[in-house]
Amino acid sequence: MKKLNSHRIGVDTGLAHGFSDFADEGEMWAGKGTRVRLVEITFSEPFLKPPAVHLGFAMWDISNAANTRVDLAAEKITETGFTAVFQTWGDTKVARMRANWMAIGEVESDEIWDV
Repeated sequence: MKKLNSHRIGVDTGLAHGFSDFADEGEMWAGKGTRVRLVEITFSEPFLKPPAVHLGFAMWDISNAANTRVDLAAEKITETGFTAVFQTWGDTKVARMRANWMAIGEVESDEIWDV
């Protein structure tokens, strides 16, 4: 569990634009090939330590011709950003995807002075 000082909590949010593979028969829509997409996210300002990051689907467009298999994860979380990872497998065909993210952690405070 991360324990934060109440006067130093920062919350940053954004949208991870995953991919749009249906228009050009990309690998995610073709259902074969590399089935992982990495999206690098940079926070609007750095945290003091790596924050807690939450991801949730904002939009997904998946073929109903096969099972829906998806994995969405935040990896390589640092003080300045993280990697949003979208993955599928099997015969699942994904046309496009976007995810909302939120990071919560300690930030610099004007009220804290180093003397």
